[in-house]
Amino acid sequence: MEIKAGIIGATGYAGAELVRILLMHKCVKIVAISSVSFEGKKLSEIYPSYKSLCDMECKNADEVVEKSDVIFAALPHGLSQELGAKCDTEGKAFIDLGADFRLKDEDEYTEWYGGKFIDEELHKKSVYGLPELFRDNIKGKRIIANPGCYTTGAPLALAPAVVNGLIEMNGIIIDSKSGVTGAGRKPSQANHYPELNEGFHAYKVANHRHTPEIEQTLSKLSGQKVTITFVPHLLPVNRGILSTCYARLKEGVTKEQIRSAYEEFYKDEFFIRLLPDGANADIHNIKYSNFCDISLHIDSRTNTLVAISAIDNMVKGAAGQAVQNMNIIFGLDEKTGLVLVPPAF
Repeated sequence: MEIKAGIIGATGYAGAELVRILLMHKCVKIVAISSVSFEGKKLSEIYPSYKSLCDMECKNADEVVEKSDVIFAALPHGLSQELGAKCDTEGKAFIDLGADFRLKDEDEYTEWYGGKFIDEELHKKSVYGLPELFRDNIKGKRIIANPGCYTTGAPLALAPAVVNGLIEMNGIIIDSKSGVTGAGRKPSQANHYPELNEGFHAYKVANHRHTPEIEQTLSKLSGQKVTITFVPHLLPVNRGILSTCYARLKEGVTKEQIRSAYEEFYKDEFFIRLLPDGANADIHNIKYSNFCDISLHIDSRTNTLVAISAIDNMVKGAAGQAVQNMNIIFGLDEKTGLVLVPPAF
């Protein structure tokens, strides 16, 4: 099988990461890439590390759709709905790394992103692509909403406890720290080197756009409306997200029950690495990979579960997960092209 892949928004960090991963995929040929900012330029001019590996010229989006079997869109919110409609009409797979198809409630999308659904039926066709939690929904579908970075790591840390009813669903606190690539490639004051280096700060406290997306996932898993407190922080590193999630244990739930629930839930998941008791999830150990490391801790004094996950925000939190979704759509082994070994140092 040869899958013809196209990338719209190939010169952003997520788009460039897609190129890196797809170049190593035995069943994929990248046939077209696009960029509004760098149309007409070679990708290797923008990212010299791709010289002789991907010297493709950035075209326009229509050409990408025309030539491809699967189209990845790595674009800011508000730019993917029309592309998704075009791909749907032409019977092509569309994997959106932006936010346009993630929220199922239009009112929530309007509240957090300021936009509207241009085609409600199109949104009904789309599915949320977090494979470890919603794999069966993804199979046979063509429009995939690839989850955000925070919205991958945090739900994976909590899912087994939620599904098995081991924690209280009110009062959940998620404290996440991200590398600066999560802010995108466009420079800003916040990610300017003198501002970021040797610093560490929270941002968009209790007001981050990933909040309703995390709540949507936890609500679906638990069968009830869930509201969380979510606070993201910016780390002075390039990659990685560490999410520390706090939830009150239900009366009588033991450490052994928690461990058993997580082991059973993730026993067949290659990309979930449940760490042994006493270990701590660390972004150092997942860099450049599609793995999600999870460590479990119980604060017996307060009867609190502390579940910590570590992912690479550019891979499992973006491009790698998008490729994992593509593999599911085309009936490939999910690991194809994604057995990326994290560097040891």
